Amino acid sequence: MHPLTHLLASWNVARIGVQDKRDALIVTTAGIAPDVDGLGFFAELFSRDTAHPLYWYSDYHHVLLHNLGGALAAAAVAMLCGLRRGRTALLALLTFHLHLLCDLVGSKSADGYHWPIPYLEPFSSSWQWSWRGQWRLTAWPNVLFTVLLIALTLYLDWRGGESLLGLFSKRANRALISTLRRRVGTPRGVNK
Repeated sequence: MHPLTHLLASWNVARIGVQDKRDALIVTTAGIAPDVDGLGFFAELFSRDTAHPLYWYSDYHHVLLHNLGGALAAAAVAMLCGLRRGRTALLALLTFHLHLLCDLVGSKSADGYHWPIPYLEPFSSSWQWSWRGQWRLTAWPNVLFTVLLIALTLYLDWRGGESLLGLFSKRANRALISTLRRRVGTPRGVNK
């Protein structure tokens, strides 16, 4: 699925599961971490017309981090860096696996390639997750799911007064929340 979809899904899990901004950032990051192996796309793009093209995206995306090893690494980082270590690590595992599930369901490429998830890597290559009904990345169910996540995110932002932007900037968060509340109104039970 699209990185924005993973980001919004992970942020909504984090905002419900943890109170601290640091832990919310860790949990959200764990949900998008598997796609770090997708950065090889740029090396492949810029080297495609050279004598020695790099196939880092084709060879490594959905391989390096879309697996149990990546999940355990994300949980370990969450455990080390989180304030509520156990809870943050469990939620990091949850968002990481949510990413894998979303990719399993909706990441078929434009050429029809079904991206398998080599789940037991790097420990074993004996088991891969795959689903014959995998949607294309641009298929309407993916678009609808992303639109629904955007709507849910904006609703929860409006209602709770805290957005993903708040992890990085109080000012940006205030601007978004005040804009939402100016346009939609202030939720009942919330002081203006």
